[in-house]
Amino acid sequence: MLRTKGIFIVALFLLVTASLAVPSPAASQGLRPVTVGSPMPDFTLPAYQGGDVTISEFRGKNVLLVFPRGRSRPDAWCHICNYQHMELVYHEAANALRRQANLEILFVLPYPRGEVEEWIAAYPQQLQDLEDWKNPDQSALDDAGRNRMQFARRAFPKVFTVDGERVPGPFPILIDGDREVSRGLGLFTTDWGGSQVEQNVPMVLLIDSQGTVQFKYISQNTMDRPPLEYLLQVIDVVGGMR
Repeated sequence: MLRTKGIFIVALFLLVTASLAVPSPAASQGLRPVTVGSPMPDFTLPAYQGGDVTISEFRGKNVLLVFPRGRSRPDAWCHICNYQHMELVYHEAANALRRQANLEILFVLPYPRGEVEEWIAAYPQQLQDLEDWKNPDQSALDDAGRNRMQFARRAFPKVFTVDGERVPGPFPILIDGDREVSRGLGLFTTDWGGSQVEQNVPMVLLIDSQGTVQFKYISQNTMDRPPLEYLLQVIDVVGGMR
């Protein structure tokens, strides 16, 4: 009887220990900052559009993994992130980039679903803000407004629009609500770009079809993002289109 009870207690202990050791969906492998030439650690995150996305499931395809900044202030979203996202959306619609480059494009936001919904709801106004900066009322334009106009016209030359609250574009938007992925990759911070707010340091990774990181671009400031034209050249080389 005592022997049977002892075996039961040991089995129960092993079962509880195993259950505690099961990794969370976001950290199926040890996440760490990556370098070019290293394998991409695997992770799983829920997509805003529904379901879960696991990076390793794209083996055999190239993956462009984009980490936007997100918030630039507690009450404001980064406009550059929306512009970068919409550039890829429009290019995909016009050129079928994903099909031609055997590519998947994923965006990761370091916020729970409610805040991701706020980001999407603010998306149309974010784009309209850029157009307002580029085309201000000339009769009331001061030096500060003129400088902002010139900057916006130079930095955001394309005109984009989005309808209502529709999720913008075909790319999965991944919800890193507990920041396990963002922290693991060394991106999440509360003090960057001149603001103290929960945000990611913007980063772009290109992972090849074998799961190896072939390109890494981490921003030094909020305006420092790889231009679409540059990314397309990198995608061409890594995707074997040249």
